[in-house]
Amino acid sequence: MFISPAYAQAAGGLGGGFDVMAFLPLVLIFVVFYFLLIRPQQKRVKEHKEMLSKVRRNDVVVTNGGLIGTVTKVIDDKDEILVEIAEGVKVRVARSMLSDVRAKTEPATTESNDKK
Repeated sequence: MFISPAYAQAAGGLGGGFDVMAFLPLVLIFVVFYFLLIRPQQKRVKEHKEMLSKVRRNDVVVTNGGLIGTVTKVIDDKDEILVEIAEGVKVRVARSMLSDVRAKTEPATTESNDKK
């Protein structure tokens, strides 16, 4: 009742257009998250997939469960590997469950490569 008409009219005029400066901090936060979190994670996943594809016989590997053993056989059609964790103790491990390859073996050379 005691509000003047001029003050009441001025309060209603605030919400008009779209302010880009109000949207800019949200965009900047997304850019920072992308470069600090999303991009490095994608790079690690790519490196892990590449490591898994290059596993071969006689490599020393570490599983996600912490078992350390030597690869005795790679079963490509089932995406599994056979790992010897002790003398005469072999376990089948899903290839995706490897966390690290400790010692890489050199690929076998063929006689045709040796003669060159």
